[in-house]
Amino acid sequence: MNQKYYTVTIAGLKRDLPICRINENLSIAAFVIFGDVELTIAASRELLKKAPEFDVLITAEAKGIPLVYEMARQSGKPYFIARKYPKLYMSNPISVDVRSITTDKEQVLYLDETEMDFIRGKRVLIVDDVISTGESLRALDKLVERSGGVIAGQCAILAEGDAIGRKDIFYLETIPLFFHDADEGAEGGDK
Repeated sequence: MNQKYYTVTIAGLKRDLPICRINENLSIAAFVIFGDVELTIAASRELLKKAPEFDVLITAEAKGIPLVYEMARQSGKPYFIARKYPKLYMSNPISVDVRSITTDKEQVLYLDETEMDFIRGKRVLIVDDVISTGESLRALDKLVERSGGVIAGQCAILAEGDAIGRKDIFYLETIPLFFHDADEGAEGGDK
């Protein structure tokens, strides 16, 4: 297999991201933070430097979990995870629909009533690993607003596609989307 990569430097750390086909017209530089402790710590530190004042952090299950945990650990602030499925221990969960660029179907995110009570009136920092279409952020925004929280900011390690240049988010680096014809390999973005 002839794997192609896109190289990016994040918080001073160089990473080669494999280029993966999403559909017949689009490939992405796949960023997976799981297992990369060095990058998780460094990216969390740099995002916290850019962050506005906040009381609590939130992310969507699952790829944002290491990042939100490390940001919570470094800041000493609590965090919550919007779950993809309601759990038996959740009391009166609320839900919102979401469809991101890396999922093949619509998903639902859930937040528990006790989490909503905690968020009420608090400044909430929304955290994700990569922002592309912004669909995950919109779902988290809805959960925070329905909980009575105030969105303090929205951040990610990387921005791609439509997210690049947005003024309502902050991020550390950008990565391109790779558009191609159905019969061709990935093109676009610089290596």
